[in-house]
Amino acid sequence: MGDKILIEDSRLEPLLRPGAELKKLCTGAIWSEGPVWWDDGSVTWSDIPNNRMLKWSPGEGMTVFRSPSNHTNGHTRDREGRLVSCEHSGRRISRTEADGTVVTLVDRFEGKRLNSPNDVVVKSDGTIWFTDPPYGIISDYEGVKAESEIGANHVYRFDPASNSLEIACNDFQRPNGLAFSPDEKLLYVSDTSRSHDPDGNHHIRVFDVADGRYPRNGRVFAVIEPGLSDGFRLDVNGNIFTSSADSIQVYAPDGTRLGKIFVPEVISNCTFGGADRSTLFITASTSLYSIELATKGSVRP
Repeated sequence: MGDKILIEDSRLEPLLRPGAELKKLCTGAIWSEGPVWWDDGSVTWSDIPNNRMLKWSPGEGMTVFRSPSNHTNGHTRDREGRLVSCEHSGRRISRTEADGTVVTLVDRFEGKRLNSPNDVVVKSDGTIWFTDPPYGIISDYEGVKAESEIGANHVYRFDPASNSLEIACNDFQRPNGLAFSPDEKLLYVSDTSRSHDPDGNHHIRVFDVADGRYPRNGRVFAVIEPGLSDGFRLDVNGNIFTSSADSIQVYAPDGTRLGKIFVPEVISNCTFGGADRSTLFITASTSLYSIELATKGSVRP
């Protein structure tokens, strides 16, 4: 693999497709985040400082999907395939309906406005789990500067069926990316407080999910170096593909780093897509990249 892929553990080799190379699909953003793949082969993601969402498709290349976007960050799709988004300046979780209408799912906890929802996943029971650090309110660069009404940064669980919001994890400095294991018995959440504090966290924690609802027994899964685990996704075997400063780092379920897929820009996030979910799409600074793998993403939805 030369200098493009670093194999640190032989368990990485079966995950790689021989001869596959990283491709730059398009560029032109300021800070790319939150990629989500669609069944028509396109990818939508956020260009946060430009307050817009972009779209790439094989036929049209890069186009503007939505502008303004309320400084959206992370995205996912729900069990019905609808787009669920984290909005910094909207300070909410929104959903795009089939007709294009954007509706608010949740924007307050106990009457107080959320900080700036960052990343989001939808569990198989339809509940929406998201992180709420202050990145969209600490300045006007990625949102609108404001004081936190909650005064803390939590991981939340929202149930659209009952319209109820509860704190899932309350012991993070700055929770960021999150994802479930394929069997949903584990919840992974990154803490990226080092982004504004040289002594802050730059790790991924893992929790056991009791009764499908309550994260318990939180412990550090992996410390990311260099950079931060801004966002990550899992394959069908529970391997984690996470952002960092220099590469997509790949971790086995036991926490061992298997190696790196180097990317020439600082990475924010990634998602699996393609007809068989074996293409990894990567948002990195100004650009969108992809690489074909020999493993498949854990299906969401």
